[in-house]
Amino acid sequence: MSTIQKGTTIYERFAGLCAVLVGIGSFLYAIAFTILVIGERPPELGVLLSSLFLTLIGLFSTVVLVAIYNRLRETDATFALLALLLGIAGALGSAVHGGYDLANAINPTAPPADLPSQIDPRGLLTFGVSGIALFIIAWLIWKGRQFPIGLAYLGWVSAILLIILYLGRLIVLAPTNLVILVPALLNGFLVNPVWYIWLGVALWGARRHEETKVADVR
Repeated sequence: MSTIQKGTTIYERFAGLCAVLVGIGSFLYAIAFTILVIGERPPELGVLLSSLFLTLIGLFSTVVLVAIYNRLRETDATFALLALLLGIAGALGSAVHGGYDLANAINPTAPPADLPSQIDPRGLLTFGVSGIALFIIAWLIWKGRQFPIGLAYLGWVSAILLIILYLGRLIVLAPTNLVILVPALLNGFLVNPVWYIWLGVALWGARRHEETKVADVR
């Protein structure tokens, strides 16, 4: 195996681990947001945990997106780059949004105001832009078969739920409204965690399969 192939294998395994962590973090974020924040049991702890998980999800996602781009550029380099740029913007936007909320939760300096974040207004980056990026990623997976085809279909479902969630937060506002609550529950507890964990397994195992084939040839 060449040095480049070995480096790619190491990074993809690292990205696979990060993808699994994102999946777990997405599930924990959904618990913190829907049960603790919306359910208000207690709200301070819910805000602290949800903002912490949102920050970590955003940071770990950047690692995963680079690995996805490295695969999908073989299918269409331009669209893969577009998905990477949108995905990184969404991931960093969610990390900054979560970091801002986390700082206020740890050291509140004034009574919280129900104003949209200037960095990520109503989840524009976290949900809207990330949804668009995921839609493109799913299309590239479907087109190039660089990952299991099921990830394409599940990715499309997650992307649509993310966009609906952004529109709901933009227009409806109330987190208990079914327009927001149903997509949040579906994507947070099921679709998004399964997609990322499945992706992590695919990133971890695919290159190992290639190494086995190379070893057999030798």
